[in-house]
Amino acid sequence: MPRLIVLYNTPEDTDAFDAHYRDVHMPIVQGYPKLRDLKTCKPDGVGGRPSPYYLMAEMTFDSDADLQEALQSEAGTASARDLRNFATGGVALFVARDGADA
Repeated sequence: MPRLIVLYNTPEDTDAFDAHYRDVHMPIVQGYPKLRDLKTCKPDGVGGRPSPYYLMAEMTFDSDADLQEALQSEAGTASARDLRNFATGGVALFVARDGADA
């Protein structure tokens, strides 16, 4: 199962980020077709150090084709466009897959 992982750096205004993410961005992402699961968290650092990321989002799909369909959908396009409205600290996106050989 592929997972789209989004790591958000600390934004300029965390309160504005949180409000926009909750009220605008999440409803867009929840419109992804074939989205199996969506999890978010504010990660803690390790060994007493602060986390380099403010927020992590993880979206799970049944297949690579489902993930691509979601990214190419109207909701996928809208969510990509919306990033510039609130992700002022920067963002990293990548795909993770279960069972990958290390």
